[in-house]
Amino acid sequence: MAATPPSFSPSRTTCASLLRELQMIWDEIGESDNDRDNTLLQLEQECLDIYHRRVEETRTHKADMYQWLADAEAQAANLVSSLGESTVLPRVVLGKGSLKQQIATIRPVLEDLRSKKDERIKEFLKIKSQISQICDEIAGSGQYKSVTDSDINQSDLTSKKLGELKSHLQELQNEKILRQQKVKSHISTICELTEVMSIDFMKTLNEIHPSLDDSLKGTLQSISNDTLARLTGVIHSLKREKQQRLQKMQELAKLLVELWDLMETPTEEQKEFSHVTRLISASTDEVSTRGCLSSEVIEQVEGEVHRLNVVKASKMKDLVFKRQNELEEIYRGVHMDVDSESARQILTSLIESGNVDLSDLLQNMDGQIKQAKEQALSRRDILDRTEKWKFAAEEEKWLDEYERDENRYSAVRGAHKNLKRAEKARILVSKIPSIVENLTARVKAWEMEKGIPFLYEKIPLLHSLDEYIVQRRLREEEKRKYREQKRLHEQAAVEQVALFGSRSATKKPLCQSNNGNTIAGTPTGRRLLTPSGRHGTSGGKERRESGRLNPIIPVNYVALPKDDSVSRGN
Repeated sequence: MAATPPSFSPSRTTCASLLRELQMIWDEIGESDNDRDNTLLQLEQECLDIYHRRVEETRTHKADMYQWLADAEAQAANLVSSLGESTVLPRVVLGKGSLKQQIATIRPVLEDLRSKKDERIKEFLKIKSQISQICDEIAGSGQYKSVTDSDINQSDLTSKKLGELKSHLQELQNEKILRQQKVKSHISTICELTEVMSIDFMKTLNEIHPSLDDSLKGTLQSISNDTLARLTGVIHSLKREKQQRLQKMQELAKLLVELWDLMETPTEEQKEFSHVTRLISASTDEVSTRGCLSSEVIEQVEGEVHRLNVVKASKMKDLVFKRQNELEEIYRGVHMDVDSESARQILTSLIESGNVDLSDLLQNMDGQIKQAKEQALSRRDILDRTEKWKFAAEEEKWLDEYERDENRYSAVRGAHKNLKRAEKARILVSKIPSIVENLTARVKAWEMEKGIPFLYEKIPLLHSLDEYIVQRRLREEEKRKYREQKRLHEQAAVEQVALFGSRSATKKPLCQSNNGNTIAGTPTGRRLLTPSGRHGTSGGKERRESGRLNPIIPVNYVALPKDDSVSRGN
């Protein structure tokens, strides 16, 4: 675009004035015309050079402006592309508007795009710095590498790329949170384990990583793979140590209980170690009491076990004989044969010889006691039935004596109790055959199972039962003979009364009974004989019933048929 020629009014007037002043100076100097012409030509040439130079500079400036416009348009296009913006750039049409106007139009757009780029770069730097920091924490390098502009691809600053970085950052932040939670959980587990075993918690954490100490304010806890692996390893190690200590404590606790039982330690003394005995049946996860598995507690329990072992050695002889007493009591309780004197002599010899371990001896005796209890349990049912048989036999004996007493119905104190007892005894005696039969069957079954005879008071019970059966049969035979003799005697007495009643006073010795009692021939005597005379002519049933009225005639004993159902129920 051509520049408007400058106005010569002020500048030309100045030049003319200067030229006249120069002519005057030359006149005074006396310059020649050639010199004056050369000087003027020279001045004119210098002016032309100045004009040419200025024109050239103006052309260069114009070219620079065109170049700037081109660069600005290209830079704006690059910014729009890198930012992913949808900004529409103003397109400048040649010949419409001056270069300065075109520059003024595009400059604000370019500055706005540059400002957006700077803001976007800051966002990228911030996110990339956070990503780099979290990656360093996970890697555990311990050195944070700062992010600079050169680490950012400025050709791709789009919102999409920024969103991808934010998503990646979010994933890393979630990973960091999970790792922090794992670290916190592991620290909590280590704290619980160290508390149970009284191990220095802070020292353990510092050995893993110094940053795990909460007392260090402003220090980020390490969440690196190495730290997590160390935490996991320490937890496994502590759990294994806890398991080993618990097993050792349980073994010591069982020894304590055994020693307490051996020496019959009072409950009050046992309470001192109740926190130890409670661990016998506890699992590893159930043990959480502070210091219950500490080295000090284990040493204390070991010391107590050692002390009790020393005491046990001094009391072992007493314990052995106490076990022997217990064994004898079990045998006596179930009527088993035991040679106490011989057993005690053998035990004394073993202890004094020193050739036997007293602990093994006690264990052996415990086994004998256990076996004796099992035998006693297997004999209990038979013993109960034996006691019932013994009681029934005693009642049978008493009933025989009672029925032989002709004064049993006399009005004396306690007669009604004897009557009631006799009724119950008759019922029980009637069951004796079934009791003996059932007991014999059970004894035979027991002996077949055990392969040894069933001894009762050092005598085979079957022999006692057989002997009792034989004796009972003999007694039954004697009673039968006695009843027959009585019946004949009573019949003879009745016949004598019927034939010689008016001369009974002179025949007095003939009426003397087998028991040495004499029946007088007075009216009182006749009243006593009248019922027997009446019943003497009746059948056997009436004679049995008359036993309740006539004190002279005993009641015939007739064993009732055994009641299988009742006897089996008993």
